[in-house]
Amino acid sequence: MGAADTQGLDGQLRSAKRNVYILTAAQAILGSAGPLSFAVGGLAGFQLLGADKSLATAPLTGFNIGVAIGAVVVAAASRFLGRRESFMVGALMGAIGGTVAALALFRSDFWLFAFGLLLIGLSGGFTQKIRFAAADASPSFFKGRAISWILAGGIVSAIVGPQLAIWLKDWMEPVTFAGAFMGMVPLMLLAIGVLAFLKLPDAASKAGPGAEPPRPLREIVITQRFLTGMICGISTYALMTFMMTGAPLAMVVGCGFSSDLATLGIQWHVIAMFAPSFFTGMLISRFGTEKVVIAGLLILMVCAVVAHMGVELWNFWLALVLLGIGWNFGFIGATAIVASSYRPQEADKVQGFHDIVLFGTVALSSFSSGKVFSAFGWSIMNLVIWPVTILCLVLVLLQLRAAARKDTA
Repeated sequence: MGAADTQGLDGQLRSAKRNVYILTAAQAILGSAGPLSFAVGGLAGFQLLGADKSLATAPLTGFNIGVAIGAVVVAAASRFLGRRESFMVGALMGAIGGTVAALALFRSDFWLFAFGLLLIGLSGGFTQKIRFAAADASPSFFKGRAISWILAGGIVSAIVGPQLAIWLKDWMEPVTFAGAFMGMVPLMLLAIGVLAFLKLPDAASKAGPGAEPPRPLREIVITQRFLTGMICGISTYALMTFMMTGAPLAMVVGCGFSSDLATLGIQWHVIAMFAPSFFTGMLISRFGTEKVVIAGLLILMVCAVVAHMGVELWNFWLALVLLGIGWNFGFIGATAIVASSYRPQEADKVQGFHDIVLFGTVALSSFSSGKVFSAFGWSIMNLVIWPVTILCLVLVLLQLRAAARKDTA
């Protein structure tokens, strides 16, 4: 490699790092909406319902449906407005959603509250694009670390979101939780200011001159690599959402713990989701994406064992921490697999397809969480982890086998 090539690569790396730092800060701010919503959304929905509480998690389902819709909208918005501007629009949508959710609580309107969380989720769909934006703006050897840095920003979200729920839940007494959702508004506006400094290359410049034409979407999504990454990413995210959504209900309604203890459990869970990101990228570089995904799946199995052992506070908190770590390894690894399965000029359509399937499935998992908890209880919920993780393990092992054959060919 010549001196000019080395300087060019150094310039790309410096630019990538600058964008990653800005995107990490934006992720840290915008991402707080999710932990806050999951910490108190189910409990707020529970208090708005009458005798039948089985729909308590429906507002959180609205959140996840919003994320799924946002995954499609952000892809279209990125083409017409650019990624930076689309992220700003997403942040503004989060501010509107927080306001609507607070208003719904004042009016004791369950379905308006669900709509408010759908708007917050729509904003979250835009936020989910940040991890791909960081990867697409980075050299190939830096993609895994870029994704890890973005998700590491979630540590701030893990603290800010639940703490806002605790500090502001009684701010607008006598309406519980309304203040927490109003607290989102200044955060979303701050994120818009941070995103103003972002400078992302477009897909054409990343593809380079003489690049191969983009392939049809169908051709990309039927490849073994893409399918393995997508299924593992969907499975780890859906399992995490299923357990995280049901845990506050199990702790407060099922076992009589306070809402503050349940919120702190969610906080430690979200910290565990993102704290490993400081070294997950290095683990991917050293051991490979597939082995990191396998580690995440095994940790999820341990989570199921701990949760099934009892209903003491330590069972819930330790299971939630393991759930977060397992999600981190599984989802970052799966995202890196997906990100390596397409060309730069194919990014928007592949990512849009991936995220609509991902968050559509996650929406179903959050909705079923409340139903399964009401019908069968917490112990039955834990059993769902086993068949899903075993299926994913088989797929990853087959991917490793296919890669080994390719290397020896």
